[in-house]
Amino acid sequence: MDELLDDLLSKIKDGTYPPGSQLPSGRALADSYDVSQSTISRAVARLRQQGVLVGRPGRGVFVAELPRR
Repeated sequence: MDELLDDLLSKIKDGTYPPGSQLPSGRALADSYDVSQSTISRAVARLRQQGVLVGRPGRGVFVAELPRR
């Protein structure tokens, strides 16, 4: 799962998933990474705990907006 987390973070940092953008569905991510949906759920939960991702009920999971300075 560490490789999955590293890749998702890399895609966030390189702008593939910019702040405010919605991540693909859990099923789509599971298919693209060839892992189970439960593995995706655990990775997303960890990134949510770190404040990298935010869940919006009924809408999906989004990349957190960067705080304005």
